[in-house]
Amino acid sequence: MEKFDVIVVGAGLAGLAAAYTLAQEGLEVLVLERGDYAGAKNVTGGRLYLNPVRDLLPDLWKKAPLERFIAHEEVSLMAKERSLTIRYSGGELAEEPYQSYSILRAKFDRWMAKQAERKGAMLVTKSRVDEVIMENGNVVGVRAAGDELRADVVIACDGVLSFVAEKAGLRKPGKAHDHAVGFKEIIELDPAVIEDRFNLEGEEGAARLFMGEVTRGKFGGGFLYTNKESISLGVVVGIKDLMEGKPAVNAPQLLDDFKARPEIARLIRGGQTVEYGAHAIPEGGYNAMGKLYGGGILVAGDAAGFSMNIGVTVRGMEYALASGYYAAQAVLQAKEKGDFSAAGLSVYEKLLNDSFVLKDFKTFKHALTALENPRLFTVYPELAGNIMRDLYEVPDGPKKPLFRTVKQYLTLREMWAMAGDMRKVMKI
Repeated sequence: MEKFDVIVVGAGLAGLAAAYTLAQEGLEVLVLERGDYAGAKNVTGGRLYLNPVRDLLPDLWKKAPLERFIAHEEVSLMAKERSLTIRYSGGELAEEPYQSYSILRAKFDRWMAKQAERKGAMLVTKSRVDEVIMENGNVVGVRAAGDELRADVVIACDGVLSFVAEKAGLRKPGKAHDHAVGFKEIIELDPAVIEDRFNLEGEEGAARLFMGEVTRGKFGGGFLYTNKESISLGVVVGIKDLMEGKPAVNAPQLLDDFKARPEIARLIRGGQTVEYGAHAIPEGGYNAMGKLYGGGILVAGDAAGFSMNIGVTVRGMEYALASGYYAAQAVLQAKEKGDFSAAGLSVYEKLLNDSFVLKDFKTFKHALTALENPRLFTVYPELAGNIMRDLYEVPDGPKKPLFRTVKQYLTLREMWAMAGDMRKVMKI
């Protein structure tokens, strides 16, 4: 029976941030990862916002394998037969230090795992945790591949459906309403082709979010991020909508249909798909979070529900890194006091409350209620497309005044419905 200071379950960003921080302070850390390598099980959109975490892990960013800095923000409303895309190119996005980057998780996570190992952390891959060891209501270790491994603290970073947190009694089985499923492909393209098609220069990158027909009007959307030599393209759709929504939708087919859209097909033409994956995503936000700590255990990253969709941005990676860092700080404080009980580890929640992590989640706790409005994915994309079609149409006869062209769509009933939608959006 082996004993470690800390066992981290899951070698994603949260787990690696915790391991890196603890190992550099001299603690004996074991990281257990069920994938073939760190990053093998991660299927995120591929964007990291650096500003919130730049100072938490300052030694990492100069050599980190980041892709393109995001200099252009885009949003597309997709109707059945047309689309409207808005592109924002602010000067602040092109100034160093850059606010965000596209990244490839398979590459980035492997690199970060090596940084943690260089600090002294031990990483074991292809290792699945089968059981949580409990004594007197506290977590004292795990069982993996028949081995009993003990530690003062276990940090659960094992993903959105966290087996470890559930077995420790910190969370209940997830509800469909609070989760989505994402499908993503990495499509290789020549860098010059990427820069030409997306109007980029040098290391510039673009990020585009899609809503509307991309999910057949169901809760969710699409995403596209430009990398140095590839594009990350994917679709996310709410699991509840998939289960209960009518007509039924074959979820993987959504990505194929998305790729076939003329707007997308011309962007990926000639590319080769080199990676494909599907993954559950937490969408419930603050109201769906379980308990973040207990006796001998902390929960971080997706396992804690630290993923946020507020429409114009979809975030998760910086929350994972920060929660892993703060979990490590909580362990260090608990070790100093010699108290790994729930009371001793409760400082973790205080650290998160004082940071951007839980402050953000509290600020946007009503985001899901506002965004699950079906009109956002059905009515508004069609409305925007129809208005733009009529504004740009030049008929064979006289053209209507522009105001009348728009007004015909903004009936009293529609404006009343819009007002109701706005009341929900104002809570975000």
